[in-house]
Amino acid sequence: MTDPTLGSADAELLAEPRLVVEPGAAARVSAVAAPVLQGMGYRLVRIKISAEAGCTVQVMAERPDGTMQIEDCEAISKALSPVLDVADPIAGAYMLEISSPGIDRPLVRTEDYDRFSGFEARIELARPIEGRKRFRGRLLGTSAGNVRLATETGEVNLPFAEVARAKLVLTDDLIDATRRVASRSQTH
Repeated sequence: MTDPTLGSADAELLAEPRLVVEPGAAARVSAVAAPVLQGMGYRLVRIKISAEAGCTVQVMAERPDGTMQIEDCEAISKALSPVLDVADPIAGAYMLEISSPGIDRPLVRTEDYDRFSGFEARIELARPIEGRKRFRGRLLGTSAGNVRLATETGEVNLPFAEVARAKLVLTDDLIDATRRVASRSQTH
C-alpha cells in the first residue's frame, strides 16, 4: 500500500523499477526493504552489505523528488528494522544503516539519467561495447533503451541492460546545482 498523500507523478516514480539489482544477501534484503519503503513513500536506491567492523547493512533510499532528510532516515529505520528482524534475510548480527544517495549518487533508474542530464557520470558495463567496459562523460539523457553519454571521443549509446554500475561524478557544477536546490527548498 502506497502513501495516500502522494500525487500520481510521485506514485509513478515510486513504481519505476531499478535497473541495477544486487545479488545474494543484498537481494534478500532488497526484497524485504523495497515494499516497506514504497509503502512509506520512498524509493530504494541501493542495498550494500559490508563486513567492516562487523556486518553493516546499508539501505540507501530517497523520496520520489530525490530528497532525503535525517528525519526520513529515522522513520525508515524504525519501520524497517522490525520487518527485517522477522524476515531474517541476513545470517547473524548486523547493524542497519539508512542513508541518502548523496551528491555523487548511484544512477539506478532510467529517470535518474534524464534528471541528471548535463552532469558528469561514470558508467561500468557488464560486457564491453566498442572494446570498453568503463565510460566517463556528460549525461545526455536516454533514448530507445540506452543512456546517451558525451565522452572525449564523441557520443555513445550504452544499453541499460548492460549497465553494471553507474554514478554521478563529484564536480563543481554538481555541487553548485545541489546547493541551489537545497537553498530553494529551504526558502519554501
